[in-house]
Amino acid sequence: MAKTKLYLLIIFFLFISSVDIVLAYSKFPLINKLIYIDVGHGGIDPGAIYKDLRESDINLIFSKKVGKLLENKGATVYYIRDGDYDLSSTKIQRKRSDLSNRVSIINESNASLYLSFHVNSEQSSTWYGTQIFYSNILKQNKKIASIIRDKLYDKGIIKRQISLINNTYMYDRIKVPGVLIEVGFISNYVDRNKMQSSEYIEKFSRILVSSIETVLK
Repeated sequence: MAKTKLYLLIIFFLFISSVDIVLAYSKFPLINKLIYIDVGHGGIDPGAIYKDLRESDINLIFSKKVGKLLENKGATVYYIRDGDYDLSSTKIQRKRSDLSNRVSIINESNASLYLSFHVNSEQSSTWYGTQIFYSNILKQNKKIASIIRDKLYDKGIIKRQISLINNTYMYDRIKVPGVLIEVGFISNYVDRNKMQSSEYIEKFSRILVSSIETVLK
């Protein structure tokens, strides 16, 4: 009789533990996932510019918003930069040094995923919209790009198809799965307004994070 009660108690505690685990994963679906966010440009390299609006600042705003939402889902998030600086370690070929250090940091992180944030620019102001790029260095990159794009498309954020990016110093060397996200065109009036709208940043980020949950299931 005593053994039976002991067995029942063990089963009960195992059941309670399993329920707690299920509840934890339902509330924090990205627990145990490490995500690295590559915040494009920074420091003496502001990226694309329109008047006093700088790509490097926009990249950081979107990155931090997405990162915070990912953390709320249980993910561990690291940023290539969390302020206005670059990652170069030499004044000679400074840009190459910056990109090389970004690659090394991501590759050595054992991350589940990386997200690289940038902003586009063209001489013509008619170009607009979010774009998702992927490198074929890893087969899963295309699938990741498709999942993210489809979720953004369903919510009216993106209209373009995903695009392959080739022959780039940085993305052809990253051995962690991930994508490059061009949030919009700083050279386009509508996109500029969106990228400065807290409401749009929130909407964009929440949909993106939802797609990341699907990617990392």
